[in-house]
Amino acid sequence: MKRVMVSYKVKADRVEENERYVRAVFAQLEREQPTGIRYATFKADDGVSFTHIASVETADGSNPLVALAAFKEFTAQIKDRCESPPSTVTLTEVGCYRVFS
Repeated sequence: MKRVMVSYKVKADRVEENERYVRAVFAQLEREQPTGIRYATFKADDGVSFTHIASVETADGSNPLVALAAFKEFTAQIKDRCESPPSTVTLTEVGCYRVFS
């Protein structure tokens, strides 16, 4: 199992666009319901900072998100939308209560 967190800030005039892409990813996840992935996206109070948390739980470690057309569209131009580029951190669980179960 691999857990990652991705954080970034989008340009103020690109927030709605970014949210449309994010909603499209979740819509495809709901339609296709791939196994082996738990995923959440949050927007901070500043209105421009986003954090994505994913738990990849496939036997071979492959990430089902990267196969989704909506996720490919979301990531294709992400750097153009960002004020500060995405930063990825691998997370090691110390404790968890009902977050990924």
